[in-house]
Amino acid sequence: MNRFDKMLGLKGEAKVHYLDGEYQIVEPGEYVRCAVSGQRIPLQDLRYWNVARQEPYASAQISLQRYLELRRSAE
Repeated sequence: MNRFDKMLGLKGEAKVHYLDGEYQIVEPGEYVRCAVSGQRIPLQDLRYWNVARQEPYASAQISLQRYLELRRSAE
């Protein structure tokens, strides 16, 4: 984000610290990117993330897919 974005009220990708049941915005923005699909997730729609890996997910299905991938790779 540059100073013109701030002046015009335009925001890009946010930096977020994911906690249990909530998150903290480290750097303001309008969205985060899904760790699996790369899809933009508006902050108001962010519902799924992994605290340990600090990864956001676009949907419950993608979250489950990632969980199963990580579980298989740990075996």
